[in-house]
Amino acid sequence: MSINTKLTERSGGTCELCSALPAVHEYTLSPKDDASAEHQAALCDSCFEAIKNEDKSEYWRCLEGSIWNTEPVVQALSYRLLYTCRDNDWANDVIQSVELEEPVIQWALSAFEVAEVHKDAFGNTLESGDTVTLTQGLNVKGTSFTAAKGTVVKRIRLVPDNVEQIEGKINDQTIVILTKYVKKG
Repeated sequence: MSINTKLTERSGGTCELCSALPAVHEYTLSPKDDASAEHQAALCDSCFEAIKNEDKSEYWRCLEGSIWNTEPVVQALSYRLLYTCRDNDWANDVIQSVELEEPVIQWALSAFEVAEVHKDAFGNTLESGDTVTLTQGLNVKGTSFTAAKGTVVKRIRLVPDNVEQIEGKINDQTIVILTKYVKKG
């Protein structure tokens, strides 16, 4: 397998992580998905396989050097791999010793982000349009009624910036309900 000319020139034909073996793989660092050299690192077979196998061993001590590379993609990939090895003191020491630009760190850590989802009191995932049942009586602020336990709320809407809240209609009034007080279905 060969890598593109721009990547070969930038890496000098050597793996950008271990700097020991010939670079033979173009590795695009997620979440980027294009074939731009700015989003790719040139890797040897050993580093490529170690990434594929999610290796967290001493093998990655070579990152102590690659984290200082001037290319943001190599910095981000090195940081990401070090982060997976952070249970090892040596990896933590390297992470603490380097000061990278915030966008590079965000790029590196983007692989570990978990999309937040709305869940009911029992851990079931809620979606807009679902029907829920109240698991306890709720005093509805700003009104003169209490929503009784067992009240069915149809066609809920998720509050986009708060996974602990949904909106629904009770007595023809749209109210905000905490997800910990509802059961899906």
